Amino acid sequence: MNAALETLKERGFFQQCTDVEGLSKVMDEGPITFYVGTDPTGPSLHIGHMVPFFAFKHMIAAGHRGIALIGGGTARIGDPSGKTEMRKMLSYEQLDANAESISAQLNRFLGGFDDKHALTDNNKHWLADLNYIDFLRDIGRHFSVNRMLSFEAYRMRMETGLSFIEFNYQLLQSYDFLELYRRHGCRLQIGGDDQWGNIVAGIELIRRVEGAECFGLTFPLVTTADGKKMGKTEKGALFLDPAITSPYDFFQYWRNVQDADIERFLLMFTFLPMAEIRSLLAPGKNPNEAKERLAYEVTALIHGKEEADKALAGARAAFGGGGDKSAMPTAELPRAKFEAGYPVVDLFFDAGLAPTKSEARRLVQQGGAFVSAAKGAGLNTELEAITDVGALINMDRVRDGELILRAGKKRYCRVMLV
Repeated sequence: MNAALETLKERGFFQQCTDVEGLSKVMDEGPITFYVGTDPTGPSLHIGHMVPFFAFKHMIAAGHRGIALIGGGTARIGDPSGKTEMRKMLSYEQLDANAESISAQLNRFLGGFDDKHALTDNNKHWLADLNYIDFLRDIGRHFSVNRMLSFEAYRMRMETGLSFIEFNYQLLQSYDFLELYRRHGCRLQIGGDDQWGNIVAGIELIRRVEGAECFGLTFPLVTTADGKKMGKTEKGALFLDPAITSPYDFFQYWRNVQDADIERFLLMFTFLPMAEIRSLLAPGKNPNEAKERLAYEVTALIHGKEEADKALAGARAAFGGGGDKSAMPTAELPRAKFEAGYPVVDLFFDAGLAPTKSEARRLVQQGGAFVSAAKGAGLNTELEAITDVGALINMDRVRDGELILRAGKKRYCRVMLV
């Protein structure tokens, strides 16, 4: 097997391939042009979107040429793959703004679009002004409805309802592959396993129209050891935009993964050499060291080394291992409220540790609200659990103009009095 394919397989990026031997032979003969597509349905990618782009980086590191295709055209209708209901329609202006934001995120992650190793395109360029009659005559005639309905994505949606507009999605994605073949010589599409039907359809279209052989490679859909979708947090998806998911919260997600997920995530979401990963996971090693390294590496890849350093320092300060408290998530709250007695429910809500006051109340009732212990309380811990929803937090818990809050086991906030 080709060396780049071996790397992908070794690191977990290999579920199905349309022709492993054929693809391996083509890649051995010289660089192949491949593509990964993503629809700009929001202003930011989340970590689940990034799985194929980690594979993208391995491929270009091996000398191959990658295209990051922004689906500014396909996003106008929505992909039914893996969805239980029709996607919300966005304005063209919003889609264009999202596309620009996502393209900037990918440019930063991939090390720049230099057109030699990595480039970007937008299918809006060839889809937005398509003549529907010509498209049906030239492209639609190559598709069998029976064949389309055999794919899992469509069979699932037939049970809940599939709109005609979504039914067209496979034709459009297949046409993308054809256009990229014509424009850039693209011969390989890679993506999540939920895209298998669309990828195969594109390969068949190119064969029928151009008489050329192309390939498809899919990866497993990544879940955690307990079967949950990877990258989901209490606050929602793990977004790349720091205004949506802070670098500290991003870091903490990886720092707190289950032990059973460490190896797989180190393989897929870092570029550490295999020998170093094996060393981190050697028998007798503390798994927390591997988790911290995982968190640091992924945060540095997404947010840069400076933000990763800050997140690491903040995490170490929060968990008592030294570090810099200034790097912890921080809230500034009025000193006057503490002097008068700050209601604990209001405090956890105002500090951002609970999305609503009802959630803050529930946090307290369930024993998940912790506050800096009062001076002279004689406790053996720096934090004290508060279980009375009527409790008032006073100045006796403040040291050097600040105090620490904790929600649950792992979410901290440094409160500074102003």
